[in-house]
Amino acid sequence: MSTAADADAPALAHERTTEFLEGTKRLRRQIVTPEGVPVPIEIANYGARCVAFVIDVTIWMLLTLAIYIPILALIDRTGGSLIAISIALFIGFLIRNLYFIYFELAWSGATPGKRIVGLRVIDRTGGPLVASAVIARNLTREVEMFIPLGVLLGTQSGNTVDWQQLAIVGWVMFCLAIPAFTKDRMRGGDLIAGTIVIALPKIALLGDLVEQTLKFTFTPAQLQAYGTFELQVLEELLRRPSNSESLHVLDDVCDKICRKIGWTGPVPRSDVPAFLRDFYTAERAFLEREQLYGKARADKHALQPPSA
Repeated sequence: MSTAADADAPALAHERTTEFLEGTKRLRRQIVTPEGVPVPIEIANYGARCVAFVIDVTIWMLLTLAIYIPILALIDRTGGSLIAISIALFIGFLIRNLYFIYFELAWSGATPGKRIVGLRVIDRTGGPLVASAVIARNLTREVEMFIPLGVLLGTQSGNTVDWQQLAIVGWVMFCLAIPAFTKDRMRGGDLIAGTIVIALPKIALLGDLVEQTLKFTFTPAQLQAYGTFELQVLEELLRRPSNSESLHVLDDVCDKICRKIGWTGPVPRSDVPAFLRDFYTAERAFLEREQLYGKARADKHALQPPSA
């Protein structure tokens, strides 16, 4: 007779394999989406965030350099005009902040660096990542790092101890250390904006849930209602051991999906698992096909892909 422990064995084996390959155990949390579904997440570790930030800063510096070349030529021709220097500093401020804000809004919480490393910014309560939160967390970085470093580079040190420089260095080190002491490795910007940075699953959506024959069929318009994130959540739910509690959760999820996609047909209680498996199969095939055409959709909050 199979037990719940037997059913959990593949998941535990995968977790041990992931820990072995990655070398460290990630911090796991559970958030509840507005639909009332608990979703397990993995908090991004400090090293991965640093790597993503270095990649983003490198890209940002290359973009800034390409734009600064004509501006520096203008400054040289004007003999170091204060107006030209002010314009250069202002443009640098815009590029730096618009880079992070634009990509986190356009790519559902991922900059190029985060996408390469496999990270993503999400709302701490499980809701959509709103523009105000993205702007707040990135503008806070100015106070945490860029403005202090700019002041530090602009000051001249003599033979005596400069307490102002020491204070600036202390402030930057304090801000960098905040993620090590917060519950979910949040920096100051995350605390203010109500966001966290998570590590996306590195495994592809598994195929053993896909069945060859489908009892329920869905239209492309219905399949556009969700994205990869929700599909991974559904897979997690379908893999839970079958008991009264998990069946109740599946019933609730089925009702929410039906309302979301406008499903009008009856779904008997006995057919709920089959309905969800068929929806998983159809949604996975739809998202994989859309991704081939450059229309990947991270989650249901992302913009709808344009219709042909």
